[in-house]
Amino acid sequence: MFKTVINSYKKFKNKIKNNIPFFIISLLIFLFLVVYLANSIFITIKAGEAGVLYRKFFGGTVVDRVYGEGLHILFPWDTMFIYNVRIQEAPKEFEVLTKNGLKVKLIVSIRYSPEYFFLGALHKRIGPEYLNIVIIPQIETILRVVLGKLDVEEVYTSQRAVIEKTLNEAIEQVSQRYIFIDNVLIKRIILPEAIEKAIENKAAQKQKAEAYIYMVEQEKKEAEMKKIKAEGYKIYNETIRASLTQEILKWESIQATLKLAESQNSKIVVIGDSKSGMPIIGSIPFEKELNPPQQITPPKIPSGQNK
Repeated sequence: MFKTVINSYKKFKNKIKNNIPFFIISLLIFLFLVVYLANSIFITIKAGEAGVLYRKFFGGTVVDRVYGEGLHILFPWDTMFIYNVRIQEAPKEFEVLTKNGLKVKLIVSIRYSPEYFFLGALHKRIGPEYLNIVIIPQIETILRVVLGKLDVEEVYTSQRAVIEKTLNEAIEQVSQRYIFIDNVLIKRIILPEAIEKAIENKAAQKQKAEAYIYMVEQEKKEAEMKKIKAEGYKIYNETIRASLTQEILKWESIQATLKLAESQNSKIVVIGDSKSGMPIIGSIPFEKELNPPQQITPPKIPSGQNK
């Protein structure tokens, strides 16, 4: 038994020695093929990516498995399709017609990503060009339907929120096809230049009219306020006039005279000659009354006449 094993080993060793050139050539060919087909055999899936495997001889597209990040070794006849599974943004311009037949250009931003666990089904049924095949046509269809019901002025002014709301319907329909739509935003609405200027002029005139109406209302309120204030003054004056009797005026005059007499400053109090005898306040010619009367010298009589 032992001798049989030794003999077999010797025969194998001799066979290798006799066929060394063949083995060397075969190894070189194998290494050449490995290096030449390295890109098809060794597949690296980077961060934020996922792969879908297509087996040429064993059932085609693998839909029940998604290949994650890292290094994968394949048969050279198989193919790995790599998808970006991060959220991506795609700007797109759409030209649609409004209700009155005018062309409107919309610049839209679409944020999307493929559904990770349905990546195999997405690849098999739609393919890598799902953005142009599914997302953009669906959104364009919805925009044409919605803007076809609006006037150009409505599109330009107050209906942007309505348009974006209807885009959510397109998002829901697209999401049923193994795609996740994060958001669709209308960045800009471009109208024909003449139409845009006409709408801006109309808006400016509207603002002026509203400003004029506001000014008129303010003037009305101010006039009403002045009227109310004047009526208040009128009632106040009538109340004061009704309360100013002779007794009150006399009392106030006495109080004023007392305060004047108590002050330390020099003063002149002129008592009126009315029945009440209260101070007279006004312009009084003091000089004529204060100067003493001049003495009148009687005329001299001649001595001859005295007798």
